[in-house]
Amino acid sequence: MTDTTTDEIRALLRTLRGQREHIMGILDGLDDKALHRPVLPSGWSCPGLVQHLALDVERFWFQAVIAGDPAAIRSFDGAPDAWQVSPDKPAAEILELYRREAALSDTVITAHAADTALAWWSHHTHGEPFLHTLRDVVLHVITETACHAGHLDAARELTDGRRWMVLA
Repeated sequence: MTDTTTDEIRALLRTLRGQREHIMGILDGLDDKALHRPVLPSGWSCPGLVQHLALDVERFWFQAVIAGDPAAIRSFDGAPDAWQVSPDKPAAEILELYRREAALSDTVITAHAADTALAWWSHHTHGEPFLHTLRDVVLHVITETACHAGHLDAARELTDGRRWMVLA
C-alpha cells in the first residue's frame, strides 16, 4: 500500500470503529430482558440488529465480498434470518459475535489497498455490482452501521430514556 492509501484506510477504519463503538455503547447497561424486548412495531430486537450487523454486514461485505473467503460465502447459503434471535440466547453472545466479526473485518481492511477490487459479488441477492472497491465497501458499511446506530438510539430511548449524544 502507498502512504496515501494507508492514511485513507486508517481514516476510514477510524470512522468505522467509531460507529461500532456507538453500537456497543448505546446498549451498555441493559439487561437481557430489556435488550430482547422489541420496542418498535416491526418487532426487531437489539440483539437481532447486532447479529444482522455481525453477519449480514461485517461478514458479508468484508470476508465474502472483499476477501472472497469460500467459508464466509458458504455461510450465507440457506442461512436463517440474522435479524431473528431467540429470546433465550444471551445478548452477550451476540455482542461477542459482533466484536469477533468486526476484528476479522479489520484484518481484511488493513490487508488491502483502498482501490482493491471486489473478490466476489452476490448477484442473486444484490443484482449488478453497485460497489466496486474496498473504499466503496467501507463507506457503505460506515453508512449502514451509522443508520443502525440511530435505530439503536431510538430503541434505547424508548426502553429507559437514555440518549447517546453525538457532538461530532
